[in-house]
Amino acid sequence: MKNYLFAPGPTPIPTETLLTMALPIDYHRTGESAELLGNVTAKLKYVFQTKNDVMILTSSGTGAMEATITNILSSNDRVTVIRSGKFGERWGEICEAYGIQFDPIDIEWGRSVDPQQVEDRLNQYPETKAVLATLCETSTGALHDIKTLGEILQKHDALLVVDAVSALCADDLQMDNWGVDAVVSCSHKGLMTPPGIGLVSLSDQAWKSAQSSDLPKFYFDLRQAQDTGHRGSTPYTPAITFIKALDQALDRIQKEQIENVLERHAHLASATKCAVKAMGLKLFAQEPANTLTSICLPNRIDGQVLLKTMRNRYGITYAGGQGKLKGQILRIAHLGWVCEHDIIVAISALERGLAEIGYNSTSGVGLAAAQEVFRNN
Repeated sequence: MKNYLFAPGPTPIPTETLLTMALPIDYHRTGESAELLGNVTAKLKYVFQTKNDVMILTSSGTGAMEATITNILSSNDRVTVIRSGKFGERWGEICEAYGIQFDPIDIEWGRSVDPQQVEDRLNQYPETKAVLATLCETSTGALHDIKTLGEILQKHDALLVVDAVSALCADDLQMDNWGVDAVVSCSHKGLMTPPGIGLVSLSDQAWKSAQSSDLPKFYFDLRQAQDTGHRGSTPYTPAITFIKALDQALDRIQKEQIENVLERHAHLASATKCAVKAMGLKLFAQEPANTLTSICLPNRIDGQVLLKTMRNRYGITYAGGQGKLKGQILRIAHLGWVCEHDIIVAISALERGLAEIGYNSTSGVGLAAAQEVFRNN
């Protein structure tokens, strides 16, 4: 049985990237490694659409989130956290761990924040140091309007911090043009590399804040990461094999060009959404991201049973609901190294799996809808 991965991380890895990791491992304190780190950092700036440094951490995306909090905030700061799902909530959980006072803006799961809510909160608490947001709330598939948030925060003395862990390269994020002060991401989503690399980029304003930060930090000290990065090194042992793989994956992105990468994700998302609607199912996110499509499952369908059936019988791995959505939604990622033919597999397999557990739908109707989108491209 051939296996297919449609979860929003880890994502499928290109063959060339896999082969790169099969090469003999090298020492990470050589001139060659310094050149590698310099090349990867330059390519990451292209992907982040920024002139700022991008720090490479050996961690997951959550490690990069924690590093951002501990480096740009201080113990007496007040922040606003947009909580619209599991990962928006994670910003708040990290703040709690470090004793940072935060004001939550709680959004119904599946919805996106109204930027006016953020402006109202900043007017209410003008001392707010930062607004912590997500680009795509991975647990729901909802996209947030970061561009407008950036415009709002330009009028306030507050930093805009964005979790782009899942959405980088899938949904547009122009760090410099949109006035974003901190962007957090990782290797195993749109960057098509195994888990193990966290990424952080800070604006000049965020670096100014970092100079006065009094929160504890050691391994995740971004000032050390930046300083050693300028010298072609890292403070501690890096995931050198994964960095080589990331270099290869970034070459693929540069060759395709970031504008085309974003358009490809939008195209695959459109086909998936049309297929879902044709099958008589509803989208969960009201403003869906191009990173993944979240699908409401009928009450009579146990989402966990469906996931198990798809993986064990068809070799198809989707993602289920998280937290309070467990068993209620299905998430199909069209993220990273994915093409039209992969979406055809994802949709046709879903139709078979749903039919097997009792969902009545005209056979092939979803597949036909996806094919129509592809034909009209």
